[in-house]
Amino acid sequence: MSKFPPSLLQALYLNHHAWLQSWLRKKLGCPDNAADLAQDTFTRILAAEDLRPVSEIVEPRAYLTTIAKRLMADFFRRADLERAYLEALSQLPETMRPSAEERLQTIQLLQEMDRLLDGLSTRARAAWLYSRLDGLKHAEIAELLGVSVPRVRQYLARAARQAYLMRYGSEETSANEIRVVRQSARHEPS
Repeated sequence: MSKFPPSLLQALYLNHHAWLQSWLRKKLGCPDNAADLAQDTFTRILAAEDLRPVSEIVEPRAYLTTIAKRLMADFFRRADLERAYLEALSQLPETMRPSAEERLQTIQLLQEMDRLLDGLSTRARAAWLYSRLDGLKHAEIAELLGVSVPRVRQYLARAARQAYLMRYGSEETSANEIRVVRQSARHEPS
Protein backbone atom coordinates (compact mmCIF):
# COMPACT_ATOMS: atom_id res chain seq x y z
CA MET A 1 0.00 0.00 0.00
CA SER A 2 1.32 3.41 -0.97
CA LYS A 3 1.92 5.89 1.83
CA PHE A 4 0.50 8.65 -0.38
CA PRO A 5 -3.24 9.00 -1.06
CA PRO A 6 -4.18 8.14 -4.65
CA SER A 7 -4.41 11.13 -6.99
CA LEU A 8 -7.72 12.10 -8.50
CA LEU A 9 -6.57 10.65 -11.83
CA GLN A 10 -5.72 7.35 -10.14
CA ALA A 11 -9.11 7.34 -8.47
CA LEU A 12 -10.83 8.10 -11.78
CA TYR A 13 -8.90 5.28 -13.43
CA LEU A 14 -9.54 2.75 -10.65
CA ASN A 15 -13.24 3.60 -10.39
CA HIS A 16 -14.08 3.76 -14.10
CA HIS A 17 -11.50 1.96 -16.24
CA ALA A 18 -13.21 -1.44 -16.11
CA TRP A 19 -16.58 0.12 -16.87
CA LEU A 20 -15.16 2.12 -19.81
CA GLN A 21 -13.36 -0.89 -21.24
CA SER A 22 -16.55 -2.96 -21.01
CA TRP A 23 -18.56 -0.17 -22.68
CA LEU A 24 -15.99 0.06 -25.48
CA ARG A 25 -15.93 -3.75 -25.90
CA LYS A 26 -19.69 -3.69 -26.52
CA LYS A 27 -19.33 -0.88 -29.06
CA LEU A 28 -16.29 -2.25 -30.89
CA GLY A 29 -16.80 -5.99 -30.53
CA CYS A 30 -13.07 -6.47 -29.93
CA PRO A 31 -11.52 -6.67 -26.45
CA ASP A 32 -8.05 -5.68 -27.70
CA ASN A 33 -9.25 -2.51 -29.42
CA ALA A 34 -11.43 -1.73 -26.40
CA ALA A 35 -8.42 -2.02 -24.09
CA ASP A 36 -6.35 0.23 -26.36
CA LEU A 37 -9.03 2.90 -26.62
CA ALA A 38 -9.74 2.82 -22.88
CA GLN A 39 -6.05 3.39 -22.22
CA ASP A 40 -5.95 6.15 -24.85
CA THR A 41 -8.91 7.83 -23.15
CA PHE A 42 -7.06 8.10 -19.86
CA THR A 43 -3.90 9.18 -21.67
CA ARG A 44 -5.88 12.05 -23.23
CA ILE A 45 -7.15 13.08 -19.82
CA LEU A 46 -3.62 13.06 -18.45
CA ALA A 47 -2.32 15.08 -21.41
CA ALA A 48 -5.11 17.65 -21.00
CA GLU A 49 -4.70 18.01 -17.21
CA ASP A 50 -3.58 21.64 -17.62
CA LEU A 51 -6.64 22.52 -19.70
CA ARG A 52 -9.21 20.50 -17.78
CA PRO A 53 -8.07 19.34 -14.33
CA VAL A 54 -9.54 16.05 -13.15
CA SER A 55 -10.89 17.90 -10.11
CA GLU A 56 -13.28 19.79 -12.45
CA ILE A 57 -14.88 16.64 -13.87
CA VAL A 58 -18.40 16.53 -12.48
CA GLU A 59 -19.79 13.53 -14.37
CA PRO A 60 -16.85 11.15 -14.88
CA ARG A 61 -18.64 8.56 -17.01
CA ALA A 62 -20.14 11.19 -19.31
CA TYR A 63 -16.71 12.81 -19.69
CA LEU A 64 -15.02 9.46 -20.35
CA THR A 65 -17.72 8.50 -22.85
CA THR A 66 -17.30 11.77 -24.75
CA ILE A 67 -13.54 11.30 -25.07
CA ALA A 68 -13.94 7.62 -25.95
CA LYS A 69 -16.51 8.42 -28.66
CA ARG A 70 -14.09 10.87 -30.26
CA LEU A 71 -11.33 8.28 -30.12
CA MET A 72 -13.66 5.69 -31.67
CA ALA A 73 -14.47 8.10 -34.51
CA ASP A 74 -10.73 8.51 -35.11
CA PHE A 75 -10.26 4.74 -34.92
CA PHE A 76 -12.99 4.05 -37.49
CA ARG A 77 -11.79 6.83 -39.79
CA ARG A 78 -8.24 5.42 -39.71
CA ALA A 79 -9.59 1.91 -40.37
CA ASP A 80 -11.63 3.21 -43.33
CA LEU A 81 -8.56 4.99 -44.67
CA GLU A 82 -6.45 1.86 -44.38
CA ARG A 83 -9.17 -0.28 -45.96
CA ALA A 84 -9.53 2.13 -48.91
CA TYR A 85 -5.76 2.14 -49.46
CA LEU A 86 -5.51 -1.65 -49.34
CA GLU A 87 -8.49 -1.95 -51.69
CA ALA A 88 -6.81 0.42 -54.15
CA LEU A 89 -3.63 -1.67 -53.93
CA SER A 90 -5.55 -4.83 -54.68
CA GLN A 91 -6.51 -3.31 -58.06
CA LEU A 92 -2.84 -3.01 -59.05
CA PRO A 93 -1.05 -5.75 -60.94
CA GLU A 94 0.99 -7.99 -58.63
CA THR A 95 4.29 -6.65 -59.97
CA MET A 96 3.35 -3.04 -59.08
CA ARG A 97 2.23 -3.68 -55.49
CA PRO A 98 4.46 -2.24 -52.77
CA SER A 99 6.19 -4.41 -50.19
CA ALA A 100 4.66 -4.93 -46.73
CA GLU A 101 7.08 -2.36 -45.29
CA GLU A 102 6.16 0.21 -47.93
CA ARG A 103 2.46 -0.42 -47.31
CA LEU A 104 2.93 0.14 -43.58
CA GLN A 105 4.87 3.36 -44.17
CA THR A 106 2.19 4.62 -46.54
CA ILE A 107 -0.61 3.77 -44.11
CA GLN A 108 1.24 5.59 -41.32
CA LEU A 109 1.72 8.61 -43.58
CA LEU A 110 -1.97 8.59 -44.53
CA GLN A 111 -2.92 8.45 -40.85
CA GLU A 112 -0.65 11.41 -40.08
CA MET A 113 -2.23 13.36 -42.93
CA ASP A 114 -5.66 12.44 -41.61
CA ARG A 115 -4.76 13.80 -38.16
CA LEU A 116 -3.41 16.97 -39.77
CA LEU A 117 -6.54 17.51 -41.82
CA ASP A 118 -8.84 16.66 -38.92
CA GLY A 119 -7.53 19.71 -37.02
CA LEU A 120 -8.40 22.10 -39.84
CA SER A 121 -11.61 23.84 -40.87
CA THR A 122 -13.39 22.52 -43.95
CA ARG A 123 -12.10 25.35 -46.16
CA ALA A 124 -8.53 25.14 -44.84
CA ARG A 125 -8.60 21.39 -45.46
CA ALA A 126 -9.91 21.91 -49.00
CA ALA A 127 -7.28 24.61 -49.69
CA TRP A 128 -4.49 22.31 -48.51
CA LEU A 129 -5.75 19.39 -50.61
CA TYR A 130 -6.16 21.58 -53.71
CA SER A 131 -2.65 22.92 -53.21
CA ARG A 132 -0.85 19.69 -52.36
CA LEU A 133 -2.73 17.06 -54.30
CA ASP A 134 -4.01 18.99 -57.30
CA GLY A 135 -1.13 21.47 -57.51
CA LEU A 136 -3.47 24.44 -57.89
CA LYS A 137 -2.22 27.99 -57.52
CA HIS A 138 -3.58 30.26 -54.79
CA ALA A 139 -5.77 32.21 -57.23
CA GLU A 140 -7.32 29.00 -58.55
CA ILE A 141 -8.03 27.77 -55.03
CA ALA A 142 -9.55 31.15 -54.11
CA GLU A 143 -11.89 30.94 -57.08
CA LEU A 144 -12.96 27.38 -56.23
CA LEU A 145 -13.61 28.23 -52.58
CA GLY A 146 -15.14 31.64 -53.28
CA VAL A 147 -12.66 33.48 -51.07
CA SER A 148 -9.81 35.94 -51.58
CA VAL A 149 -6.22 34.93 -52.31
CA PRO A 150 -5.02 36.28 -48.92
CA ARG A 151 -7.63 34.07 -47.25
CA VAL A 152 -6.24 31.04 -49.11
CA ARG A 153 -2.77 31.99 -47.84
CA GLN A 154 -4.19 32.08 -44.30
CA TYR A 155 -5.72 28.63 -44.75
CA LEU A 156 -2.43 27.22 -46.02
CA ALA A 157 -0.54 28.90 -43.18
CA ARG A 158 -2.92 27.23 -40.69
CA ALA A 159 -2.26 23.88 -42.32
CA ALA A 160 1.49 24.48 -42.19
CA ARG A 161 1.25 25.48 -38.52
CA GLN A 162 -0.81 22.40 -37.74
CA ALA A 163 1.76 20.20 -39.50
CA TYR A 164 4.59 21.90 -37.62
CA LEU A 165 2.90 21.37 -34.27
CA MET A 166 2.24 17.73 -35.09
CA ARG A 167 5.88 17.23 -36.07
CA TYR A 168 7.65 19.25 -33.39
CA GLY A 169 5.16 19.66 -30.56
CA SER A 170 3.93 22.86 -28.98
CA GLU A 171 5.15 26.28 -30.02
CA GLU A 172 6.44 26.82 -26.48
CA THR A 173 8.55 23.65 -26.65
CA SER A 174 9.91 24.66 -30.05
CA ALA A 175 10.68 28.19 -28.86
CA ASN A 176 12.57 26.78 -25.86
CA GLU A 177 14.56 24.46 -28.13
CA ILE A 178 15.49 27.37 -30.39
CA ARG A 179 16.62 29.42 -27.35
CA VAL A 180 18.82 26.56 -26.14
CA VAL A 181 20.41 26.17 -29.58
CA ARG A 182 21.05 29.92 -29.84
CA GLN A 183 22.56 30.04 -26.35
CA SER A 184 24.83 27.08 -26.98
CA ALA A 185 25.90 28.60 -30.32
CA ARG A 186 26.91 31.82 -28.53
CA HIS A 187 29.03 29.91 -26.01
CA GLU A 188 30.83 27.69 -28.51
CA PRO A 189 34.41 28.67 -29.28
CA SER A 190 34.95 29.86 -32.84
